Amino acid sequence: MKKVVKFGGSSLADANQFEKVRDIILADNSRVYVVPSAPGKRFDNDIKITDLLYESYNLAAAGKNFYEPFQIIRDRYNAIIQGLGLKNSLAHEFDNIEEHLLNNPERDYLASRGEYLNGLIMSEYLNFEFIDAKDVIFFNEAGEYDDVKTNSILSARLENIEHAVIPGFYGSDHNGKIKTFSRGGSDITGAIVASAIKAGVYENWTDVSGLLMADPHIVSSPAVISSITYRELRELAYMGASVMHEDAIFPVKKAGIPINIKNTNHPDDPGTWIVRNTARTSKYTITGITGKKDFCSIIIAKDLMHSHTDFYRKVVQCFEESNIPLEHLPSGIDTMTVIVQENKFIECEQKVLGRITQLVEPESLEVESGISLIAVVGRGMKSQSGTAAKIFTALANAHVNVRMIDQGASELNIIVGVRNEDFERAVRSIYHIFVDSGK
Repeated sequence: MKKVVKFGGSSLADANQFEKVRDIILADNSRVYVVPSAPGKRFDNDIKITDLLYESYNLAAAGKNFYEPFQIIRDRYNAIIQGLGLKNSLAHEFDNIEEHLLNNPERDYLASRGEYLNGLIMSEYLNFEFIDAKDVIFFNEAGEYDDVKTNSILSARLENIEHAVIPGFYGSDHNGKIKTFSRGGSDITGAIVASAIKAGVYENWTDVSGLLMADPHIVSSPAVISSITYRELRELAYMGASVMHEDAIFPVKKAGIPINIKNTNHPDDPGTWIVRNTARTSKYTITGITGKKDFCSIIIAKDLMHSHTDFYRKVVQCFEESNIPLEHLPSGIDTMTVIVQENKFIECEQKVLGRITQLVEPESLEVESGISLIAVVGRGMKSQSGTAAKIFTALANAHVNVRMIDQGASELNIIVGVRNEDFERAVRSIYHIFVDSGK
């Protein structure tokens, strides 16, 4: 069985972390392909290399002096090389990057250099072959990831290579120029490599021992999720959970490859398994809780709304015309509520409200801002009665007023809307009523 191992920025922040990573890789002969991120923070007030690269680009693009952040980048990488006792130098690479900054600053190219340089160091350190991601990962003319071309070329390239390092986060567009995924895209690269070689497992190494049931900034020492399905993870990731890039799920889900989230600093911890399906029952009814703040609700009321067959279509059209994505559409007999992100709605709210009035002639139209959405997710909710009742009991006991509720047809999640100021208290109350009771 072959494993693809991806290491996040905190796992590769300095030479000491590189040594931990090497020990992890060499401890298991099946860990044959490595996907590194750019160096992350070494301590709380530190700056990630990718952020320094963006800063250098912004200064260069504005015709300003970028020496200070660029020198910090040089020093960070040189410290890693010296700390590992390597003999290679990145001087030539830095000269090339500096030339780009001076003569032709390109944002994606600059942003990708963090992973690229870390890949070169990792390749030298492990004595693994280096494969530049721009030669094996591709985007089409529309700027979208090209899975067919990538899978064909990447799988052929790796077929006869026993060990390799492929830097994360970037590939090349149809013109051969560097193009990056969205931030955190090294997770996607790891999944792409795992899919291409039909890996047995995709290990994603970070600084926590798996996915947590709730945000540790809100809930003190939340429990670790032992196993979670792709669908559950998608629900949690979409609503704000952020251990892994949500788009990293698709390549491995399609190939049926499990993901294991592991902790570089505590490699013996079992972590979290992300799988397509499982017969394992969760310890608790719910798998996790997450959420986001700053949504708006637009409540449209009209008698006999259901008798107008085009009513919903016309309302959706009003938001579509202003390119505002819809989050949720809970409805009643004579009311329809549209939940959207506040920052996207505010910019063109009068246009949208005017169009709704024009197209459907509502009897009333109410707008409420400052709403938070909380997602309670779990495959165990299907088989347990009274889940919603427990949620509302928890919120009532915490004196939290519920602004909306929406349950998906799959019974995999329940979305609850509360005021922004009640968000943290609501999350804690829901967590404790399920976890502290052990149900």
